[in-house]
Amino acid sequence: MTKAPKTDDERRYKAPALAKGLDILELLALERAPLSNSQMASKLGRSISELFRMVVTLEERGYIEQQTDGFVLTNKLFSLGLAQTRVRNLIETSLAEMKNLADKVGQSCHLTVCSNGQIVVVSRVENPRDLGFSVRIGYRRPLAESTSGAVLCAYHPMETKQKILAELALNADQEREFLMRILKVEQDGYAIRASDFVEGVTDISVPILENTEAVAALTVPHVQCKPELATIEGTLQAVKLAVSNIATLMNTERR
Repeated sequence: MTKAPKTDDERRYKAPALAKGLDILELLALERAPLSNSQMASKLGRSISELFRMVVTLEERGYIEQQTDGFVLTNKLFSLGLAQTRVRNLIETSLAEMKNLADKVGQSCHLTVCSNGQIVVVSRVENPRDLGFSVRIGYRRPLAESTSGAVLCAYHPMETKQKILAELALNADQEREFLMRILKVEQDGYAIRASDFVEGVTDISVPILENTEAVAALTVPHVQCKPELATIEGTLQAVKLAVSNIATLMNTERR
């Protein structure tokens, strides 16, 4: 059946450049692996030249980034309103395990992701006790100034780490210290560090991995209470178990 010709109003209100940009974002959001310019052009039924300027613009604006094998979405769309399905699914999948963790250790816990050189808290569960310490959803800190920041950076390819460090614009001493923390996370598989901002709080953070890369970090800001339901070591083991269960659930849902 032949399509009816477009009306003047339809032509007037079309924004072809915007449509191409949205096509690229939607395509990358659905893909599990990076896509090159030629792969995007093929999947969208367009030429490489048609997409070139839009890809450059989206990369400059921080919506996509280039990795070794092609382009992927960044978390910028999330920062505009928790719009990414991947993050929303992560939050929903993690919630029950986070509640179990908080009940078990008597501490609050929160989930963080990386966004434009910062950690962002996307979910939290309160301490079930009368007194405790928690971090609000939406809280941000530079990656180099947070325990979970080193955890998130540790499980990425070197090229991605170098890009992150370039964005952070640290001085030589700050970069050296941050790299040492990242290396320790790579060796240990977790981070335990006294909070830089709150006396008496020890951050315990473990990465949630997807295909060997950190998609989030689960963190307990451990406050020493009396009586204590779990020591720092006991809390670490509980966080590791929660992360393992979350990863299993994520893998099951993708099948």
